[in-house]
Amino acid sequence: MTRRGGRAAILVKGYPRLSETFIAQEILGLERRGLDAEIVSLRHPTDQKRHPVHEAIKAPVRYLPEYLYQEPGRVLRGLLAGIRRPGFGRALSAFLKDWWRDRTPNRGRRFGQALVLAHELDPRIDFLYVHFLHTPASVARYTALLTGLPWAASAHARDIWTSPDWEKREKLAELDWLVTCTAVGAEHLASLAPAGKVSLVYHGLDLARFAPAPWREAGADGSDPERPVTILSVGRLVAKKGYDDLLDALARLPAPLAWRFVHIGGGPLKDALSAQAERLGLSGRIDWRGAQAQGAVLGALRQADLFVLASREDGDGDRDGLPNVLMEAQSQALACLATRFSGIPELIRDGETGMLVPPGDPPALAEGLARMIADPALRLRLGRAGERRVRQDFDMNRGLDLIAARLGLAS
Repeated sequence: MTRRGGRAAILVKGYPRLSETFIAQEILGLERRGLDAEIVSLRHPTDQKRHPVHEAIKAPVRYLPEYLYQEPGRVLRGLLAGIRRPGFGRALSAFLKDWWRDRTPNRGRRFGQALVLAHELDPRIDFLYVHFLHTPASVARYTALLTGLPWAASAHARDIWTSPDWEKREKLAELDWLVTCTAVGAEHLASLAPAGKVSLVYHGLDLARFAPAPWREAGADGSDPERPVTILSVGRLVAKKGYDDLLDALARLPAPLAWRFVHIGGGPLKDALSAQAERLGLSGRIDWRGAQAQGAVLGALRQADLFVLASREDGDGDRDGLPNVLMEAQSQALACLATRFSGIPELIRDGETGMLVPPGDPPALAEGLARMIADPALRLRLGRAGERRVRQDFDMNRGLDLIAARLGLAS
């Protein structure tokens, strides 16, 4: 089904989030193509800063009760209204079936949030579009069953690889269509879905926000302590980003090499990683900058000599999809060293537009770092080739046009 007209509700786990600019840029792009939307967030924001793209979005934001006990009045009103809905029996049956296989407070919370959303929805809403196939899609699914509204989803990374197949299969059977941002994810989901429901749509980059950087010179080669090579990484400090592997790799670099490491991003592993850096004797060469707005990130990309991301699978199966930050780095002609993992090889061609090493392999990562630190001409060649590829093949407008068509927006 392709919707026509009306207002769409866009469901997200949290809004706004500094780490999810790909969602914000999509919402803004769809607004500019004529989408009338309301953002529905399962959680309140925790970031203290906002990106400029968040300020440009005009859609109003509705926050559902993050924990049901915090807003019992809304939940009770949603339940009383829900019981009278023709779809209540279908929604309750689906929830109980899910809860039998996943007896967690989180499951009950999603059904309660769906009751609230179904009751409070703007009557102009005629379609539900959700980012992430795990908990946000559960709220969308129960709400769709309660109201009879059609729904669609955009799947990304953690939601694909940590959700059980039974849950993905049932959601894929009920939704109208799904887009996802890596070929490896699309192949997996298509194997669980009716034919034709899953499409590959790269997020791409808003190139208007990432204009070409000033012309890069070859840069330092790590031989002069007064001109250290600046290594940059941007990402949340969580296990799947592999920052412990990166610190191990930095500690393995030859002693004469002159380098400094800059990290941008927050996350729960900050204290553990800072302690690891201290044990390895690296603290004096590391600048932990915390979460930053997009302007500060862009400035850091333009000042750095090399970008590195050590993505891997974490203990519960979570992994990156195709990290947008790699596209952002390459848009600035910044040479990238990353892991040959998940959707990253769909962007970076090893030895052509960047360098790839195996995930979870600090010695290989150290070897790649040492080579790129000492060879500014290599960095320059890979950085320029990466920029050409991003600007040619990863403009976000391609994917936005497809999603807009699915949402019934005029081209």
